Amino acid sequence: MSSLNKGLERVEVGLMWDPSPTGSVAHDLDLVAATYTDGTPSGAPAYLVHINSRSPDGTITLNRDSRDGKGLGVDERLIVELDRLADRYVRVVVGVAIQQRNGRLTFGGIAHPAVRIRTGRDELAAVDFAGVGEATAARVAEFVRDDSGAWGFQAGVSGFDADPATFLTIMGS
Repeated sequence: MSSLNKGLERVEVGLMWDPSPTGSVAHDLDLVAATYTDGTPSGAPAYLVHINSRSPDGTITLNRDSRDGKGLGVDERLIVELDRLADRYVRVVVGVAIQQRNGRLTFGGIAHPAVRIRTGRDELAAVDFAGVGEATAARVAEFVRDDSGAWGFQAGVSGFDADPATFLTIMGS
């Protein structure tokens, strides 16, 4: 595929949140990414990237994992090199899952959770989770390849009431 419109090439997704109150259990949020092929654009992903991992071809990397939100600025960072993904991949979904180690925790119970999605210096979206406060996981970004091969961004947040393992299997639905 070739086109004069390259679309998006490299995207950075940053997740941040404030630490839990002193003396309470740490809040642990995780960025996750799922890829889908032209034969299966939804349902079970071709592969997942989560918790200090990268895609088999190195085009998607999660290079920062926080277990408590005590980082300076961005607590977790996911890099997606859309322009390097093989042609068979037509969709990449990015989500955030809350670890549920000590009872049910929702976005509404976490101080200032936010996601920033950028390409270069341009901000594509800022997510504050206000609309999904009762959710335990959320899809925060979707990148889709069009017929010309160019990658585009579809904004919108969808909340899920699921543990992290279940969320990985349904986030692309």
